Amino acid sequence: MAAQQRKTGLGRGLGALLQQEAVESPKKQTAETPASKTPSSPAGSINFIKVDQISINPFQPRTDFDETALRELSESIEVQGLIQPITVRQVGKNEYQLISGERRLRASKLAGITEIPAYVRTANDQQMLEMALIENIQRENLNAIEIALSFQRMIEECSLKQEELGDRVSKNRSTVTNYLRLLKLPPVIQAAIRDGDLSMGHARALINVGEIEKQLFIFKEIVEKGLSVRKAEQLVREVQQAKDKKQKGKKEAALNFQYQKIEDDLASKFATRVKLNVKSTKGKGAIEIPFNSEDDLSRILELLDW
Repeated sequence: MAAQQRKTGLGRGLGALLQQEAVESPKKQTAETPASKTPSSPAGSINFIKVDQISINPFQPRTDFDETALRELSESIEVQGLIQPITVRQVGKNEYQLISGERRLRASKLAGITEIPAYVRTANDQQMLEMALIENIQRENLNAIEIALSFQRMIEECSLKQEELGDRVSKNRSTVTNYLRLLKLPPVIQAAIRDGDLSMGHARALINVGEIEKQLFIFKEIVEKGLSVRKAEQLVREVQQAKDKKQKGKKEAALNFQYQKIEDDLASKFATRVKLNVKSTKGKGAIEIPFNSEDDLSRILELLDW
């Protein structure tokens, strides 16, 4: 089945990688749609391909598909047909491998469709991985952990820097960094984000807490008390302030110990009580050496080589 081709721009990201040509697709495809007579589809074309000739993309980053949403899409396809073609690469005669569009493929199978429109592309494994990841990040409703894992795979397996990754997915570096930092959270918190029990706003508050024990404490408070993002951020500030206060107390205690030792050493040297008057946290102050008589003063001055 042929169709008039026309060019369209998809912007940055997947469109730039695929350089794909969109075509007008029929309003509805059914199980009775006749099979394409073309045994081999040229790269860059669009064809109706039998769903049983398409294997799943092994690089698909998404593993969880909402069954309710899938059924809704399937019912829409039954009525309207598949409006947006999937993208595949040809790996043999009448054999194709999915690059992007697994949700559409699954829904089409549920609808009983035997053939669906597909763009045919030429891509190596790394290009397939990058295209699949970008397609999912930009178009699918991935949870934050799935996005973070996709970012990590693009950095590690596609040898991208964070700036390059940001350009690919049209996100700034700080956004990419925040997603990647989610993967440093304890597994129980990552699972809560993945399952939708913890929002991205809550997660951003937690990643600013350094210690795992404190992250788990705040996470427990959020879940048990149903804290809003604002309340969670306030709790994080309180925990951090308590930490800073404790550290300040330890520092002051350490300084007090050091000052006491200096006083003791000076008292031993001058054989009289010596007092350090520290007037600020910056270490400013004075040394007081009392004397009982002129002779005692002369003795102290001799010790000072006066």
